[in-house]
Amino acid sequence: MALKKDKAKVLDEVLDEQRIQSFLDIKSPTGVDEDFNVLEKAYRGMPAEYFGTFLDFFIAAGRNIDATNPADKTLRQIVATHAESQDYLDALDHHGASS
Repeated sequence: MALKKDKAKVLDEVLDEQRIQSFLDIKSPTGVDEDFNVLEKAYRGMPAEYFGTFLDFFIAAGRNIDATNPADKTLRQIVATHAESQDYLDALDHHGASS
């Protein structure tokens, strides 16, 4: 049986507001804080240029930007350890994430 090729990575994808807001609806696995899960999925799933807009929607929905993962780390703490993450850190800081 032949395996299907993976989908090609989409480069320069344009995300409209509806697509950006759809990240708020992502459900988390058991034991993972819903707000943290949504933040992490948005961070990993969208370019930095859209992440600030996502955070606007996230905050407006009353979500917790300082939510933690099961290891008690915030997204900001995790992102700070990644190379080339400054734009995401700036967006998190601008939206009030704790250091």
